[in-house]
Amino acid sequence: MTLKNSLAKATAKSAYWLLHDVLHRGGTSLPGKLAVAIDPDILKSIQQDFDLVIVTGTNGKTLTTALITRVLEAGGHQVITNPSGSNMIQGITGTLVTSRVTSNNGKKPIAVLEVDEANVEKVSSAIKPRMFVLTNIFRDQMDRYGEIYTTYDKIVAGIRNAPQAVVLSNGDSPIFTRGDFPNERLYFGFNHVSPEDYQPSKAPTNTDGILSPTDDSVLHYDFITYANLGKYFSVTDQFARPNLRYQVTDVTKLTPKYSEFSIDNTPLRIEIGGLYNIYNALAAFAVGREFEVPARDIKAAFESNAQIFGRQEAINVDGKDVTIVLIKNPVGTNSVIDMMLTENDDFSLLALLNANYADGIDTSWIWDAEFEKLHESHLKAIATGGERYRDMQVRLKMAGFADQSVYEDLTKVVDAIKSLPTQKVYIAATYTAMLQLREQLRSAGYIKGGF
Repeated sequence: MTLKNSLAKATAKSAYWLLHDVLHRGGTSLPGKLAVAIDPDILKSIQQDFDLVIVTGTNGKTLTTALITRVLEAGGHQVITNPSGSNMIQGITGTLVTSRVTSNNGKKPIAVLEVDEANVEKVSSAIKPRMFVLTNIFRDQMDRYGEIYTTYDKIVAGIRNAPQAVVLSNGDSPIFTRGDFPNERLYFGFNHVSPEDYQPSKAPTNTDGILSPTDDSVLHYDFITYANLGKYFSVTDQFARPNLRYQVTDVTKLTPKYSEFSIDNTPLRIEIGGLYNIYNALAAFAVGREFEVPARDIKAAFESNAQIFGRQEAINVDGKDVTIVLIKNPVGTNSVIDMMLTENDDFSLLALLNANYADGIDTSWIWDAEFEKLHESHLKAIATGGERYRDMQVRLKMAGFADQSVYEDLTKVVDAIKSLPTQKVYIAATYTAMLQLREQLRSAGYIKGGF
């Protein structure tokens, strides 16, 4: 360990202590920035301390990372992770440098890190991961990433840095069958529909990522779970969805608060709603089994009711049942809307839109989200807010919701929640709006964690 390395670690840990213990803020990005500024090779110097699992993709990274962490801890592993979703290089560095690393029963600690797609190559060039977990690729923050194949190319560049790592991918996403790299590939996906109930048809129009990797022809599907995910096949050659190592064999019940399903015929439940979140649980199940965690321990880990930062958090605000959900792209927003359609009680919606770098500065994606479907729900009132509230206000007006309350100032968000007419309130927020929202809720005493 060099003097520069020691100074970088000490500075990062001091900054983390100040931010986290004194100011009660999250405190991972700034310590990471300081550490890298002092020692640009800081990550390389600590890679021998743990095994690394990189979780990346468009949607579901934070929940998947949290569930993998629970699963591995249930299996007796010590786990280092970035629970707040700080997934760019500075936040990842801050997490690794400030975490205490000790062995547990002779097992090497495991760092399970959510990594922004554009940062996979940087991280894997410094630390060689044991496993990559790929959730999905959807159109997202095109000002940063470009189209989905460009995004995937960024991930593949990172995979090529670690040819010995296992690549555990969502086999229901056709794009993950692409890529020229030598790594072992394992797949997970849904197989809950009986063959007699298949409805073979061409992929829907205006859907990304539905081209065959063999000849770029449009794929067909026996069934679709949502967006471009499902059991696909080509009609021009023999290409089809790869064999699944781990699979959802039954979807039993979907509600806004929990989901019941089976993986490899093991009945499971997670305390979070939405079909899309079952994919996150499936990825975590697969990682757990690859690390030899028994299915019974995975089941216990899933049924823990601890909340996930900003990902469908349930909060009580003076009797209001408030649920915070993250939105950032059309597919993710449509999945949230589909989840709201399973709500049997009347509810209100507060939509918060920001356009900072971490959100994506281009807000045009909101026009591809199907807000019109909310007319089929029990929605009774709608309000907008955030730095780009006018964009969201216009979009919802065009979707047929002309009667909206507007809260331009997010310091008034607690009052906004209280003023909505229903007991149940959903808050759909982009990333930085969600951070600002949580800070207001923390200041008002409704949650313990802020930024």
